[in-house]
Order: sequence, then structure tokens, then C-alpha cells
Amino acid sequence: MGDRTLLGAAGVSDAWLEGIVRDRLADPAAALLSSRVDEVDYALPAITTGGRWWVSGTAASRGEVTPFRFFVKVVRCWSRSPEFVQVPEDLREMAAADVPWQTEAEVYRSDLADRLPAGLSMVPAYAVLDLDDLSRALWLDAVEPVDLAWDLPTFDAAAHLLGRMAASARVAPLRNVGHTAAGPRTYLRGRLRHAVLPMLRSRVWDHPLVAETFSPELRARLLAVADRVEQVVEELCSFPTHAAHGDACPNNLLGRPDGGFWLIDFGFWSPQPVGFDLAQLLVGGVQTGAIPADRLAEIEATIVPAYTQGLHAEGSSVTEDQVRRAHALQLVVFTGLSTLPFEHLESAITPALVADARGRASIAEHSLDLLDATG
Repeated sequence: MGDRTLLGAAGVSDAWLEGIVRDRLADPAAALLSSRVDEVDYALPAITTGGRWWVSGTAASRGEVTPFRFFVKVVRCWSRSPEFVQVPEDLREMAAADVPWQTEAEVYRSDLADRLPAGLSMVPAYAVLDLDDLSRALWLDAVEPVDLAWDLPTFDAAAHLLGRMAASARVAPLRNVGHTAAGPRTYLRGRLRHAVLPMLRSRVWDHPLVAETFSPELRARLLAVADRVEQVVEELCSFPTHAAHGDACPNNLLGRPDGGFWLIDFGFWSPQPVGFDLAQLLVGGVQTGAIPADRLAEIEATIVPAYTQGLHAEGSSVTEDQVRRAHALQLVVFTGLSTLPFEHLESAITPALVADARGRASIAEHSLDLLDATG
């Protein structure tokens, strides 16, 4: 019924595929006619993703030939990622434990989809398969998202729903589902202390790409925060903890035909300080080049109050000032300090690379300005 060898360890039998096709078509008598596998064209790498594929085909259902399509994703321990060889041997056990590769599979096995506030939904999952001790395969519906302009009303709606999700009493029991993602203290103990801070204190500032895009003033400000990062992290941890998606960037909020959003990629789902999801909602599009950096201020002025209103709609008493301060702390710790183009220092300097580095510098400046303004 078609060649599916491209799926590798995630491959399944014709009988098994026919079973989930029947579930997808809500027809217990549907018969598999054909299938094919195509690799998903996705440019953004992820250290816990082992592959992404479209599995499509046809089935005989209710007297007609009916098409079907699934999105298949393999999630794995990041020790299996090619990038893992860059981790010093004495840090590998800690590094592998700090990245929660199991979480996404456990989220899809839960009933979170039934608990999300109206306007947010999850893509239906038809199967979660244990491939071995360190990998899972997710078989999800291949939804057709609506293109979003990501204008201010879209950001407003997304932030409001993320705030409602964060404070929802129905969602709260599942905020720890799966392996909890790295919180601020874990992030400080791991990536910040062993990778980001040493790089900031190195001669990276002499590199032509960095020297051209990160000013001496910006360097001084980043290093000043690096010197007191433990204090910043402890303040962040003092705020109330809520459910967080963990990577709520525009790429992970797909437009639904009814005006709502499909929330995808739950690898960092976890309890986090209030406002945690605002950072990636704000900078995610800038990081990918889809949104210009000069929009950061107007987007932030929209999403902080919208998120706070979402919290209040679910009964939270956290104030807008508290949300803004927690967001500022989180933004500088998880994003601002690591904006330098560390991974491109051995690449040829091109106009595109310079533009990317300038965008990163704008994010760093914005995070520091917000930290100062809310202190």
C-alpha cells in the first residue's frame, strides 16, 4: 500500500495505518488503498526532533475514494542529536536531563485538549508510539492553517488566550504533565552558566560580525546583567507559577478558520513564572526574520495588557505591573543574554547574517530597556 520506509523506526504496517485512517475518517469499515511519505520542508532545526513527515494516501470510505493526510513527528532525547557532540563529556548527563524530550508525547496522551480555553485548541493526535526508551512518534492530523497577518489584533487575541490558559483552573492539574521543562534556576545552572556566560566574557566581542552589530554600550549592559544574573533569576522565581506552553512563538500558533488558534509543539510545556509565554510571542517572529525588530515596542504594548486581561478572566489577581516585570526578567534571562550570534562566528559574513545579528542586537536592547524600566 505504498512505500513508507522513509519513516524509519516510526514506520507502521498497512493494518495499523488502516486503523488510524478509520479513526480519522470516523468510518470503521474504511479500507486503505494507497499511501506515501514525504519529508516535511521545515528550515528550523530542533535538537529533540528526529524527523517530520507527511503521510498521505487514499482510502475506500462510504462508497468513495477519500484522501487522508497525517503529520508524523519523531521526538527524541537530545543526546541523539548531532549537536550533542558539542557538549563537554562531563556535562552530558546534566545536559540531556535538562531538555525534556518526553513532554510533548505526554501532553498529547493527556486530555489537555479538552481543558484549553475556547479559542485555543490542539491538533488531534491519532497515536503516540513508544519507539524505544529515548524516542516517541506522534501521528497528528494534518490541519490546514489560515495565514495570519500577525497584526496587533492577532497578537492581542493570542496573548489574551495564553493568559487564560495560564490561569485556567481546568488546565492547572496538567501543568506538570510529562517531564517538567527547565525552569529559571535549571536554565541558570545549565546553559547559562556553562555556555552563555563564558561566551559573553570571552573575546567574542572582537569578532567582526559582533563588533559591527553589538555596540560597546550594549556589551557593557549585557555584561552588567550577566554579573548579577543569579539575583535576576531569584527575582523571577519569586513570581506566581502558572501553566506555560514554553515556546509560544507565532510559528507555534496556527490560525484556525474560526478565528482561533491551534497551539502546537508542546516540548517545553511546564509550570513557569507568570508571563513566561510573552517572551517568545514577542520575539519569535523577529528571530525568524518574519517580523521587523522595530515592531517590538508596539507588540509588547499590546500583549502585556492582553495577557493580564486573560489572567483576570480566569480569576487571577496578578497585576499588569507584575506581569510586565516578570516578563522583563524572563526575557533578559532566556533571550537577551544569549542574543549574540554564537553559532555563526565561523561563517562567512554576508548581508543576511549582518541583518540577523542586528535584529538580535535589537532584541537584546529591548530586553535591557524593559528590565530597567520595570525595576
